[in-house]
Amino acid sequence: MVSSVPSRLPVIVGFGGINAAGRASFHHAYRRLVIDALSETQRRQTYRSLANLMNYEADPASPDAQRYIDQHTLIRRIENFNVDQVPVNRSVSLNAENDAGLTFTLARRHLPERPDPSWQVTDVDSRTVRVTIAKRLDIFLPDHRRSRVSCAGQLPSGFDPGALYQSRSHPRGLQLTVYGASDALRSTGIDLQRLKMEVAPDELAVYSGSAMGQLDAEGYGGLLQNPLIGKRPTSKNIALGLSQMPGDFINAYVLGSVGGTAGIIGACATFLYGLRQGVADIMAGRKRIVMVGNAEAPVVPDVIEGYRTMGALAEDEALMALDGRTDGPDHRRACRPFSDNCGFTVAEGAIYTVLMDDELAVRLGARIMGSVPAVFVNADGYKKSIPGPGVGNYITVAKAMGLARSMLGEDGLRRRTQMQAHGTGTPQNRVTESHILNELAKVHGIEGWPVGAVKAYVGHSMAPAGGDQLAAVLGTWEHGWLPGINTIDHIAEDVHHSNLLLPMQHVELDQENMVAAFINSKGFGGNNATGLVLSPETTRSMLERRWGKDAMLTHARTHEAVAASAADYDAAMDRGEVLPIYEFGEGVLEGKDLEISEKTLQIPGFGQPVKLDLDNPFDDMTD
Repeated sequence: MVSSVPSRLPVIVGFGGINAAGRASFHHAYRRLVIDALSETQRRQTYRSLANLMNYEADPASPDAQRYIDQHTLIRRIENFNVDQVPVNRSVSLNAENDAGLTFTLARRHLPERPDPSWQVTDVDSRTVRVTIAKRLDIFLPDHRRSRVSCAGQLPSGFDPGALYQSRSHPRGLQLTVYGASDALRSTGIDLQRLKMEVAPDELAVYSGSAMGQLDAEGYGGLLQNPLIGKRPTSKNIALGLSQMPGDFINAYVLGSVGGTAGIIGACATFLYGLRQGVADIMAGRKRIVMVGNAEAPVVPDVIEGYRTMGALAEDEALMALDGRTDGPDHRRACRPFSDNCGFTVAEGAIYTVLMDDELAVRLGARIMGSVPAVFVNADGYKKSIPGPGVGNYITVAKAMGLARSMLGEDGLRRRTQMQAHGTGTPQNRVTESHILNELAKVHGIEGWPVGAVKAYVGHSMAPAGGDQLAAVLGTWEHGWLPGINTIDHIAEDVHHSNLLLPMQHVELDQENMVAAFINSKGFGGNNATGLVLSPETTRSMLERRWGKDAMLTHARTHEAVAASAADYDAAMDRGEVLPIYEFGEGVLEGKDLEISEKTLQIPGFGQPVKLDLDNPFDDMTD
């Protein structure tokens, strides 16, 4: 058991992944968002990192190369498929012109197993048959259509996660999982085997999934479409399409974990749902290390068309109408949170964070990137329609602010916090979320509350969306810039913002006085979540108060080696020298490999046993 403390503080010790802005670890993706506010040295470093990620061989210091990188990151015209030639099948009926009927030849192997009884089938030769149909034949003709949505938040052009390991026809979302989880783990600067020596196998957990499952051809897309396009489903379609599969991949191929696991799904709030479980487990002492994150790859024609028919996406024609253009949409400005807008923008990505309890983080000299004292989740209650808004998000934001007031004081909440809004870019969100944030700011006397909305840059990645927001928060604490909502030039008339600062340009915040941040998510169906995240300085102050100055001095000395290891990893990634962790078939265990006694279970590869001598939690109710 860990040392007895009232509540263990979940500390962020690692963070990584990939989205439309680039690699998330060490704030590379964040720096792409605010690149025009950075120093020249930081700009060069960011372009160099992106050029390597994109396999772009031109000199990243040249204006042409930087222009190319700018144009091939963030939200832009879809590159994952040809938006002008989306394959479809058109249902048609062929009718006979006379009593002779319809006659055609067909390869014998293409003849249906059960031809319609009205068909007359005769042999032409050993391989061919002639078919005569008396009146009508219903068939599908291959066709193409132009997608009415032509932009998305896509990974930087040229980056192929499946080429970095033996991806074996994995769905794209699982390829992103392997890359993102590996990046987050290595960003800690602490070797995985060291972590396995420090904690018991069941004190580690992974909470990861995808909100929609894997819907491309290697996942559920192939399962449902293959029979209709003359193919068979594969043995992998169902298994790899499952929503919790990202977590399963991390356990099986990245961490080799036998600890806790779950794919906790809450639509667009999925990242915060998993974070909530990880925070609760660490606070209660059930887990000591938790990896939380999600992966989603929904930039496929069918998903985009599905959301479009719901009226949820920013269509090309609507974007052009907003701008009074006829020459095509401004793809870069497709997502316009809190302004006149017409829908959200689908995106792909994978974001992961590593949490430790405070005692372990201090003892190992771990990176102190911040901490998460709580995530609040509430449903909407009765609804007019399942996607319609409700009151649940008022509760989650209010409770998160209430906890912040208790921990930081009135002045801390009023003057020293920031909000990363859900900010989807839909007409409904701009009204409902702004009302929630503005009214609660009024209640607490907050004036000019800084509010960010990073979906304006990277789009809406569904499950990992809260992770995109957390990446922006962590980057702001490191570099001081709140990314402005730079896709808008005005605030819509129906947006409530008397007490909010909705900046259209980057805003430099006082890092020392920004002690906490809120991350807000409003998920489809009424899945609302708000997380409170404490800054690195606030977290260090709390750790010193609990463990003392001497312990923190020891942490600082131990941290030197951890920080050096993390920096070496970051530099090696920039040089393209590090591949994702993918341990396929390595270290596979069977029951005979375990050492089992009455009170412990020892697993090879872990330094601590699983304890089986459990306390009775219902001692007052049993003999």
